[in-house]
Formats: sequence, C-alpha cells, structure tokens
Amino acid sequence: MSTFTIFLALIVVVAFLLIVVIMVQNPKGGGLSSSFGGGGTQQLGGVKKTTDFLDKSTWTLATLLLVLILLSNVAINRGGESVDSKALDPDATTTQPLPEVPATNDTATPADSTEK
Repeated sequence: MSTFTIFLALIVVVAFLLIVVIMVQNPKGGGLSSSFGGGGTQQLGGVKKTTDFLDKSTWTLATLLLVLILLSNVAINRGGESVDSKALDPDATTTQPLPEVPATNDTATPADSTEK
C-alpha cells in the first residue's frame, strides 16, 4: 500500500467527519446543542460547551484536511519522469496522426451517371 493511498483514505475519512460535524450544527440555535435539554442550565456539558466543541472540531478537521491534501501532493509517485509540461519545452515536437483519406475510385460517380 503506497503512502499516497494512505493519505487518500485519511482524506476521505476526515472529509466525512467534517461533513457530519457541519451538518450537526444549526446556525439558529438548534441542532445538537438544543437537543441537550432545551435551554436549561442543568444539562450535562451545557449548550455553550457543545457549541464550543462543535466549533473547535470543525476548525480542527478543516485544518487537518488541508494538511493531508498538501502532504498527499508530496507523496504522489511521479515515476521519475520530468514534471514539467511539454507545452513549455520548445524542443519537444509532438506529431498527431493524419486522418485516413478513403481511396478514390475511377468508377462513375452518381453525378456522372445521371448525365445523358
């Protein structure tokens, strides 16, 4: 298993967790934070602490996702080839095959056969 594959799997997991954490939040005061007792101050953790946890976890997961994406770019196996574009190389010539032209027949064409 290559390093890039490991980074790719971690990126997918972190992205999924980030989606879940963002979907749990509700900007109007609802979401997970309101389901812990409906605004009372005697619930476990408290609404303020739940909101702080969701906010910190969102920023942490977003930062981790960015770092993993940048590190995966370093881990890509380029196969020892030059990574420069061939469009920038003035000495590189690329040829494309010409389209095949159908062979011409010496037989009469439909336009010639209608003449009388």
